[in-house]
Amino acid sequence: MKKILVPCDFSGTATQAFELAAEIATMSKGEVLVLHTIEYAPAYETTFVAQPYVFNASAMEDLEKEARKSFEAMIHAHPTDLPNVGFFTDHGPITETITQFIDDNEIDLVVMGTHGASGLKEMFVGSNTERIVRFSHVPVLAIKTPITVSSLRNIVVPTVPDLHQHDFVSKIKTLQRFLDARLHILYVNTAIDLQPDHDVRSALEEYARYYEFENYTLNIVIGTDRQNTIMEFTQDIKADMIAMATHGRKGLAHFFSGSIAEDVVNHADCPTWTYALSHS
Repeated sequence: MKKILVPCDFSGTATQAFELAAEIATMSKGEVLVLHTIEYAPAYETTFVAQPYVFNASAMEDLEKEARKSFEAMIHAHPTDLPNVGFFTDHGPITETITQFIDDNEIDLVVMGTHGASGLKEMFVGSNTERIVRFSHVPVLAIKTPITVSSLRNIVVPTVPDLHQHDFVSKIKTLQRFLDARLHILYVNTAIDLQPDHDVRSALEEYARYYEFENYTLNIVIGTDRQNTIMEFTQDIKADMIAMATHGRKGLAHFFSGSIAEDVVNHADCPTWTYALSHS
């Protein structure tokens, strides 16, 4: 976690994400890059003849100056121990711009503030954070309230006992070591696909042995809905964070099938850490 990106619109949750990212970077001797993405509306030519869109460079320059002022105000209000914090502005669609920045700058972790999404917005658009979770090639840590590293000591890891998760498990164990946390590995046994408890327990024990987990618990919970069961279990044991894989479904595959991880990001009150298996 040496290179940490904070996509920033200077809202309260974005500022909280910056504070957490700065704390992580200080502990890991890393760096924080703050990216402000400007979504602009193209201007029309003022003639009677239809003309292509015109990029308003002057307006963009003004927006970039305002963003720089907001960044400097944030840094002044929330000083860090980091020797330098990189600040960047770019313009374009938020998701594409951020994911391209991640790839171009070899980012290790994205820390984002989120308000979540619900109803029709969730169905058709989703939150910005949900879309970054879906498309990012690196882990995304999403928060909705102020969080410190020291408060993240118990992590729920919803999973299935699959022995082909090497990259995901490696990242989970790195996260666990960094936070000095206890993992609560969770299997949600749903009514529509109910498995014998003994079989699930044996598979989870083999999963834990195979990946050589330490400082963990194994948990099996029966529920009708995986998303809500995960969040209820997290609340019941007073865990501090949920860390899980997402399949990163896109387009119609996402519309019809969705992603449990993205739903949890939208609706969980606690921080969520996600990693897309399609990139592992």
